[in-house]
Amino acid sequence: MVQPRVRLRNGPRLKAGMTDGVAESAGAMTSALDLLKRRIAASGPVTVAEFMRIALAEQGTGYYATRDPLGGAGDFITAPEISQMFGELLGLWCVDSWERAGAPDPFLLVELGPGRGTLMADALRAAKVRRPFLSAMRLHLVEISRPLRALQEQRLGAFHPLWHDDLTTLPDGPALIVGNEFLDALPIHQFQMTERGWRERGVDLVNDTLAWTLLPPGPQLALLQAAHKRAKPDEIAEVCPAALSIASTVGARMAEEGIAALFIDYGPADSAVGESLQAVKAHRFCDPLAEIGAADLTGHVDFAAVANAAREAGARTHGALAQATFLETLGIRTRAALLSAKASEADRSAIAQAMTRLIDPRQMGSLFKALAISHPDLQELAGFP
Repeated sequence: MVQPRVRLRNGPRLKAGMTDGVAESAGAMTSALDLLKRRIAASGPVTVAEFMRIALAEQGTGYYATRDPLGGAGDFITAPEISQMFGELLGLWCVDSWERAGAPDPFLLVELGPGRGTLMADALRAAKVRRPFLSAMRLHLVEISRPLRALQEQRLGAFHPLWHDDLTTLPDGPALIVGNEFLDALPIHQFQMTERGWRERGVDLVNDTLAWTLLPPGPQLALLQAAHKRAKPDEIAEVCPAALSIASTVGARMAEEGIAALFIDYGPADSAVGESLQAVKAHRFCDPLAEIGAADLTGHVDFAAVANAAREAGARTHGALAQATFLETLGIRTRAALLSAKASEADRSAIAQAMTRLIDPRQMGSLFKALAISHPDLQELAGFP
């Protein structure tokens, strides 16, 4: 098993394209579990990727489509919710990247999976240091959750955002794209090495109970990286076609129209074998098959594969590097000191604790990585030494 992550995760980071039309053929379903069982009964076992699509993103029943999962009363706490410093530094990163690209006017500022809008609100407050940035910006939010869209409207309505179910409806033009823990919730395919070669991991029904099973490998097997092909029997390799597709799309867009995208997520910098699928409910890990539609499901991001897909599309990549390195290079310690100078003793302690959670290697600092994708002419970007 891979190293378990800390119980900190950003909000829903999916796109509507994750759904596969099951709901339309399933009739009036009462839960994601019912939908999944009916799908398996009708068509046989599903892959892990199909299981994730149904459990997470199906409109009307999926986990992300039906709730606000954030905060102490939810299932996980997000980095932007931990401290305003996170969003502020990303806002300044956007301003700096925009200026390095020649300050195009207009340009798109896009967030993938904005949660409650906390990150973007903090980012735009920090961006006031460059008023022309705000004047040139056109805000676009990619979000499938209707409850979260309502919260985003409350927080960001003054900036007149436009919402999208996925990236395909974004208008043309130079763009700054931010995806904080977006990629980790996209569906993954799991392949297990056996004595007879690769098999694909799936989910079946045994006596009306969900159970893991092994299936003949699907075409996604071709996406395995060189490191995966050295797997030993019983070892698992994971691939995420949706993440690679997004990286390719974003990379092509950056190469053709300019500026940059920033992805912050958790996972290894290099491709490696290991199972990372996990479920979290009420801030505790749980059995992924036990809380269908009621628990967060995620997997580690293969940053090397994502970066390679973006480069193959014509973009330049920066990183991936540890979140601690990225945030410290951007000046999180200086920002914490400035906030503390005007804070009460209790608030100073809270600021210090929040910074520790973001950069301590034992918490988010090492497991989480930052990767930027830019126009080839942007040879340097802030935060990437």
